[in-house]
Amino acid sequence: MYFRKLLQAVCAALLALGPVAMGAHAQAQSYQSNRVYTPIINGFNVEEVRRLTPGVELHFELYGTPGGSAMLRIDGATRNLNLTEVEPGQYSGTYIIGTHDRIRPESGVTANLRLGNQVATSLLRESLLQANAPRSRSGQLASMPAIQRFEVQGSPELGPGNELRFTVFGTPGGRVEVAIAGARGVFFLPEVRPGEYDAIYTIRGADRIAPDSRVTATIRANGRYTTSVLGRPLLGGGRMEAPRQARYCSNCAVVETVNVIEVSGNGSYLGTVGGAVVGGLLGSQVGSGSGRTAASVAGAVAGGIAGRNIERNMNREQRYEVVVRYTNSGALQTLQYENDPGFRQGDRVRVNKGVLVRDQ
Repeated sequence: MYFRKLLQAVCAALLALGPVAMGAHAQAQSYQSNRVYTPIINGFNVEEVRRLTPGVELHFELYGTPGGSAMLRIDGATRNLNLTEVEPGQYSGTYIIGTHDRIRPESGVTANLRLGNQVATSLLRESLLQANAPRSRSGQLASMPAIQRFEVQGSPELGPGNELRFTVFGTPGGRVEVAIAGARGVFFLPEVRPGEYDAIYTIRGADRIAPDSRVTATIRANGRYTTSVLGRPLLGGGRMEAPRQARYCSNCAVVETVNVIEVSGNGSYLGTVGGAVVGGLLGSQVGSGSGRTAASVAGAVAGGIAGRNIERNMNREQRYEVVVRYTNSGALQTLQYENDPGFRQGDRVRVNKGVLVRDQ
């Protein structure tokens, strides 16, 4: 009879503690699996066209959080456009106007960037048509941006790791992008002085750049753009002596912050049962008769709680989250580590296939 009562007390303690332990475990799993960061859209543009007729291509570029899924919706179009991430945080896609599309100059274009269950939305602020540029307050047509000079300081070789320095002189306050035949995507020239845009492009292993590769520079301002073609080869003798103003690097980033997250382990049934049995045995040594039975039950319950807490504290772990900001696009990305990765705020790093390394 004594051992039957003791067993009943242990079972009651387990039933009381089981849902709590399981609920805490489910909550911890849900926290880990549902931790998603809100995506950000930093830029969204289109190459304007002269007409909106079937067969015309609309090329879109979107810049934002890397690793997401980007999609465009065009008013009057019969289908949506999924963009491809051509570089970390850079999404690109082309929509070919069909015979059933009813796209007009005033058609709105909406971009959605999804990361997990979070979505960022942006509206295109440029016109689809070149001739439909926005007007100033005085009602006059906005002035067309201009490129006065487009220069390059060539490299003795065009293999991976060699550098090409591009400079554009044009309208101040614009945005300049350069495209090289044989290299994927475009890169931007920051405005180092009013009307002077300058940056260095480092040739990548996947590039297939030739001495006579076509290079185009596009300057955008006031909702309009102008394009210029480089008029000289990319090969050049000697070393680049001019100081470096900027460097294009698609995977370069700076550590924004390092978060330390403490995750408490959940006491298992083994720890609970062990604590309950020990507590019940100790309680049985107290008093006599019904008093001894009550002490056994109380000891089993207290022992189960103590066993679960001890094991949970022993299993307590720390996780590390490193938040980096890409220097090229300004997008944020979070990388998680089981142990301290050794990075600190302000460190310059590179993200290579999801692995964080220091930028030498």
